[in-house]
Amino acid sequence: MHANRSLARRASLVVTAAAATVVLAACGGGNDHSGATHNASSNTASASASVSANQYNQADVSFAQQMIPHHRQAVAMAGMAASHGASSEVKALAEKIEKAQDPEIETMSGWLKAWDAKVPDAMEGMPAMGGMDHGDHASMPGMMGQEDMDKLGGTIDKDFDRMFLTMMIEHHEGAVDMAKTEQQKGASPDAMSMAGDIVRAQTVEIAQMRQMLGTS
Repeated sequence: MHANRSLARRASLVVTAAAATVVLAACGGGNDHSGATHNASSNTASASASVSANQYNQADVSFAQQMIPHHRQAVAMAGMAASHGASSEVKALAEKIEKAQDPEIETMSGWLKAWDAKVPDAMEGMPAMGGMDHGDHASMPGMMGQEDMDKLGGTIDKDFDRMFLTMMIEHHEGAVDMAKTEQQKGASPDAMSMAGDIVRAQTVEIAQMRQMLGTS
């Protein structure tokens, strides 16, 4: 009788110990798996961010270095509208161009700094300020020369509107061509995304300006 009770007690202890081991193992295993998953996710996210930051080529650098002065000139042209008697419609378009392209200049400048590449000087793209003496930006599609900018600066009212729209159409067409080249040859997801935005937005504005000129 005593022996039977002893055996029963031992069996009970074994079962209890086994159950405790299973519970501890399950708890310990769950923590290890969670930590491994968290670390793996963190490492993957870090690797992805690193790849994204470093994924660019010379086409991306050229795109940013050329589009910055190109945008600066468009902003300079748009800035004339308020003081040259432009129509309300032209003023609204000019303001839209400034609001769109100023932030893009800042963004592209940030890319070039991150890529350890030269950011174009602030005067580049401003022929009326002597900026076209730097590099070969005058040869970029749609860029206006000194004479063009002087003529635009010397007009007012309807003459300004007509010249502004004519020049900005050409300027936008050049930007679209440059952006399409970036889409074909670039490697940076951010740069190619901006190029797509430029193509879409400026194609719409070209159509709008042609309609305003009555040449659509």
